[in-house]
Amino acid sequence: MLEELKKAVYEANMLLPEYKLVTFTWGNVSGIDREKGLFVIKPSGVDYNKLTPDDMVVMDLQGNKVEGKYKPSSDTPTHLVLYNRFPKIGGVVHTHSSWATSWAQAGRDIPCYGTTHADYIYGEIPCVRNLTKAEIEDDYEKNTGILIADEFELRKKDYIAVPTVLCKNHGVFSWGKDAFEAVHNAVVTEEVAKMAGRCEMINARVQPAPQELQDKHYYRKHGANAYYGQD
Repeated sequence: MLEELKKAVYEANMLLPEYKLVTFTWGNVSGIDREKGLFVIKPSGVDYNKLTPDDMVVMDLQGNKVEGKYKPSSDTPTHLVLYNRFPKIGGVVHTHSSWATSWAQAGRDIPCYGTTHADYIYGEIPCVRNLTKAEIEDDYEKNTGILIADEFELRKKDYIAVPTVLCKNHGVFSWGKDAFEAVHNAVVTEEVAKMAGRCEMINARVQPAPQELQDKHYYRKHGANAYYGQD
């Protein structure tokens, strides 16, 4: 079942250690088949060097395991909420990459200080609040997804233009049109987090890049009038 998607999700998962986004088993990637209403995700706690495409777990959009010899990632309920609330996404990544997670632990949005950030993400990368004690005890992973989606609605954030988020005291979730683009956006998040952190070390009073510069760099690569690249 979904052999091609399993292979793609496996390959996307294997990019996480390659890009140094994970240590041990601190991360996961999923990808969805919207027509079938099923998604594929990494199994829980299995070392990357032992993973195979056949180890991937197939889930439905009600949270039921459809196929797989292992339990799915413990973060599966978060992925599930994001697929249901963000209908245009095709892949989700969760990491504890060190620079982005440092911003998450500090409870701070990542401001857009330069054009590298603006090329891929429109405006600041949001950091959502901590879950309450009741939310944690009730359904921690599901409520993490609900909090992310609710925060995007509250801030009127376009989840396509801002394909990534920080969870306070936790880590990073990124998404994209498929599993590989989701990994790409996770890499971008880590790199701009690193640049922003260093930027503040050099100049503690730094301000975000001018809005007109942010707009120019974002919209030359995205939207109806984009002209960057060969497409």
